[in-house]
Amino acid sequence: MRFAILFVGALLFLSGGQIIAAESIPSYVSEAVNDRIRTADKPADPRRHIAELAAFAQIKPGDTVVELVPGGGYFTRVFSRIVGPKGHVYALWPKEYAAEGRSDIEALQVMGRMPEYNNVEVIIEPAAEFKSPKPIDVMFTSQNYHDYPDKFMGHADLVTFGKQVYAALKPGGVFIVIDHAAEAGSGLRDTEKLHRIDPARTRELVEAAGFKFDGESDVLRNPADDHTKLVFDDSIRGHTDQFAYRFRKPR
Repeated sequence: MRFAILFVGALLFLSGGQIIAAESIPSYVSEAVNDRIRTADKPADPRRHIAELAAFAQIKPGDTVVELVPGGGYFTRVFSRIVGPKGHVYALWPKEYAAEGRSDIEALQVMGRMPEYNNVEVIIEPAAEFKSPKPIDVMFTSQNYHDYPDKFMGHADLVTFGKQVYAALKPGGVFIVIDHAAEAGSGLRDTEKLHRIDPARTRELVEAAGFKFDGESDVLRNPADDHTKLVFDDSIRGHTDQFAYRFRKPR
């Protein structure tokens, strides 16, 4: 029998740090990550752990995914190949972010017209008014959740945002939050100054919207990061301590 799942060392944790399972990488994730058209992205894979994170997000063929602030489309390209022709990926840009992300937005729009990625669609809407064109299976954000309470985003309320995501998800759907970790107990203090957010406060805010905590991946954790530096500081950029949380909308 040919086994479709390969096991790797990414681990999930309960709130107390208890190991609950070894994360697995389904064959459709491996195939998407190893797609020959990802040549330019591949050098970043060991550092960004895209296979482990796509598996952790539980994205599967046929899913509808919203990726918040997708940047240059690193995750988008893999998600597109995973969900396939029966799925859809919405590359969502908050209107407040659009000015500085214009070149990325245009590149993603061009990408969405390519035969390989014609299931990708760019949408732009106000940060405080998130809604999805249709019910979704996965909401995914990497390194952008901390931006929402900041001035340039209109000090968007994170609980309200969480409730909007909750409403957009299908029952059983998941909300993935990956972000730069701030000092424990700092709450939202460093979101604007250091572009970091307290993991514990993040969990509190998402759970306040109705979600159930469903696991944590440690593949981006870095104990050498002391959480006091701006994430763009040359000494830590690209290697910040990042948490990856999965929250689930109850069925």
